[in-house]
Amino acid sequence: MVSQINQATSEESVLQSDPQKLRRIRHTCAHVLAMAVQKLFPETKVTIGPWTDSGFYYDFDRQEPFTPEDLTQIEAEMKKIIKANLPIIREEVNREQIQAEIEQLNEPYKLEILNSIPETETITRYFIGCPDVGRGTIHPEVKPSLIEPVTIPAEEFWWDLCAGPHLNYTGEINPDAFALESVAGAYWRGDETKAQLQRIYGTAWETAAELKTYLQQKEEAKKRDHRKLGQELDLFSIQEDAGGGLVFWHPKGSRMRLLIEDYWRKAHLDSGYELLYTPHIANLELWKTSGHYDFYRENMFDRMEIEAQAYQLKPMNCPFHVLTYQNNLHSYRELPIRWAELGTVYRYERSGVLHGLMRVRGFTQDDAHIFCLPEQVSEEILGVLNLTEKILSDFGFTEYEINLSTRPSKSVGDDAVWELATEALIKALNTKGWNYVTDEGGGAFYGPKIDIKIKDAIGRLWQCSTIQVDFNLPERFDMEYVAADGSRQRPIMIHRAIFGSLERFFGILIENYAGDFPLWLAPVQVKLLPVSDRQLHYTESIAQSLKQQGFRVEIDRTGERLGKQIRTCELQKIPVFVVIGQRELDNKNLSVRTRQTGDLGTMTLDNLIDRMEKAIAEKSSI
Repeated sequence: MVSQINQATSEESVLQSDPQKLRRIRHTCAHVLAMAVQKLFPETKVTIGPWTDSGFYYDFDRQEPFTPEDLTQIEAEMKKIIKANLPIIREEVNREQIQAEIEQLNEPYKLEILNSIPETETITRYFIGCPDVGRGTIHPEVKPSLIEPVTIPAEEFWWDLCAGPHLNYTGEINPDAFALESVAGAYWRGDETKAQLQRIYGTAWETAAELKTYLQQKEEAKKRDHRKLGQELDLFSIQEDAGGGLVFWHPKGSRMRLLIEDYWRKAHLDSGYELLYTPHIANLELWKTSGHYDFYRENMFDRMEIEAQAYQLKPMNCPFHVLTYQNNLHSYRELPIRWAELGTVYRYERSGVLHGLMRVRGFTQDDAHIFCLPEQVSEEILGVLNLTEKILSDFGFTEYEINLSTRPSKSVGDDAVWELATEALIKALNTKGWNYVTDEGGGAFYGPKIDIKIKDAIGRLWQCSTIQVDFNLPERFDMEYVAADGSRQRPIMIHRAIFGSLERFFGILIENYAGDFPLWLAPVQVKLLPVSDRQLHYTESIAQSLKQQGFRVEIDRTGERLGKQIRTCELQKIPVFVVIGQRELDNKNLSVRTRQTGDLGTMTLDNLIDRMEKAIAEKSSI
C-alpha cells in the first residue's frame, strides 16, 4: 500500500504549524535581520529579503565581508529587536514622497526597486517600530485598538519597500526558533554583470522543537550530499574545464545509469509505449512554431548558424514527438499512441544556480507523450499514475505529495476541453484513491497538470513526476487524426515524466540511500577479497562465474591486509563482500559478509548465487 503526505515544501516535512503563519514569521525575520545589520553596520546598503521554503535571506551591499563572528553579533541584535516587541505597520505611500526619502537615505537599490514598480500598482512599505503609529494603514489583521501609542527612539525604527505580508509585532517571533546559518555571494537581480552582494541565510520556525528537528535534518542532509558522495564513490563529476553544469558519468555511475535506463525501457514497453530517438538540434523555425522561442528564449542557448540557417539546441523533446506524429496521417483506430524517449536537452542556467546533478545545463529527460481521443484521457492518465507508482516504489519511494493544478487566468483552449481534461485528472486520482491538494489557477497556460513530489529517507520532498494535458502544441502544429465519421479532429496531447531527469533523479537516489544502494541497484554488488596471491586464481574463477550470471563483481587486487580490504568495502558501501583464504580454497566455498546483516558464514558459490538472485528479484538484501 502506497502512503501519501500533504505538505507545503520539502524542508517543511518537520512543520507542525500553519504554513501561512510560518511565511509571515520568516518574512518578518528577513526585515528584522536587515534592521539589525544596519544598526550594527550603518554603511551597509539593503536590497531584498524574501522568505524561503526553510527560512529567509537578505542581500546586502557591504565592502567588508561578513564573518561568523558578525553573524553571532547580528543574531544577538535580532533577539533584542524581537524582545522589544515593536509594532509592524503597513503604509501606502506616494511615489514622489517615497522617492525623496530614499534619495535622502542614499539607498540606490531601494530606488531601483521603486522604479521597477508599475505606475498602476500601489506602493507599500512596512515599518518596524513606526515613529508615528497614526501615520500609516494598520496591517489588515491588526485592530487599531491593539496598537498602543508609544514613543519609539529614532534608532528603534526601520522600514523597507515591501508588499508583505508580515506579523503584527516583532515579539511574535520565537527568539529560540530562528538561527542565522551562512553567508554566500549573490548578484543583484541574479545577474552576474551587476553588483556582487552578500546574502545572509537564516531559518525560522514557530517552535524551538521544529528548529531542532530542521537542524538535525540539515546535518543529516550534509552527510548525504550527492556531490560529496558522488566524488567519494567515484560515480560522476562536473568538469569545469568543459564548462559548468555538464555531467561526466564515471564507470560506476554509468553502470547504474544503464541499469536505470534498461529498467525504464522495459517498464514502458511492458506498458504499451514505443521508444523514440530524436535529434539534439533543430531549425530555429521549429522553436518559433512551438512557441518556445517566444516564451522560453532566456533559457535557451544561443543559436548556431549552419549553411545560413539558424539552428537551436533543443530545450524540450515535445516538438520532435509532434513532428514524428505528423509524419503520417493517423486514424482514430490507432489512438492512443504512446511514445517515450530518454532525450537529452540543453537549457541555459546561470552559474550561480548550478548545483551538482540537481541543476545542470545538459540533462536527459524521461519524456513521454500520449496522443489520444478525448474519451480516452481519463484512462490514459490512470495508466500513467499506475506506471509512476510502480517505478517510484521499485526505486524505494512509497510516500509522496500530489498536487492538482487547474486553469490559470491566462490560458489557451476552450472551456469545454479544459473541463474535460481537469475532470479526467480528478477521475484518475479518485480511482487511485489518492489524496491531493488543488492549486487553483496553478496550471500551465496550455493545460491542467498533476505534480508528484516524492519523500526521501529523511523526510524531504522532491519534485519529480509530472503529468500535463496540452492544448497548445496540437493547435500550433495543426495536429489531426481521422475520426470515425471521416472528419479531421484534433488529438489530446499528454506530456509526462516520471524521473523528471535522469541526472536529478540519480542525485536524489544517492541522497535517499546515502550512497548505500540496495543490492539490485549497487554499481558493484560483490567484492571478492583474496587473502593472498595464492587464492587469486580461485578468486578469478569465482568472479567469472558471478559475471556470467549477470552480477557486477570486482576483485580487490591491492594486496592489502584483510582488515584494510574489508574497511575499503565499507567505505565504498559494497553490499556483499566475500573473503577467500586458504580454507575457502581448500573447501571450495566462500566466506560471505554483507553490509546489512554482517557475517553470513561460509557457503557454496551456488548458494550465494541463489540468495543474491532472490534478493535482487525482491529488491531486498540477502
